[in-house]
Order: sequence, then C-alpha cells, then structure tokens
Amino acid sequence: MRPLLRVVRGEPSAEELAALTAVVAALSQRRERTRPTPLGGWASRTDAVRRPLHHGPGGWHASGRFA
Repeated sequence: MRPLLRVVRGEPSAEELAALTAVVAALSQRRERTRPTPLGGWASRTDAVRRPLHHGPGGWHASGRFA
C-alpha cells in the first residue's frame, strides 16, 4: 500500500506528522459547497435612494419601483 504522506526534507516530529495528517485527512473529505442565498429584488437596498420624479406623460411609471 502507498503511504499517505512522504517526508522529502527535514525530520518532523511525531506531533508534526500527526498534525499534518489530520489536516490532509480533513481536507480530503468531500463536502457539499454552500452557496450564498441569492437576494431577490425586494431585498435590494439600492431602491432606498429615490430618483427624481419626472413630470409629464409616463411620469407615474417612472415614480414606481424598477422604473
């Protein structure tokens, strides 16, 4: 059977090898990636700053959200 780790240079202590083995074993476990929850349009803070209202035809439409 092939060794999991091979020391190429230096003489690590038993504690150092144990710590390295624990880190490599933890990193090798497959984990499901968690993606951040996407925020919908209603959670956007950019709409908190209101744009100037436009007068004239279509002004009511420009005053609403997502105009």
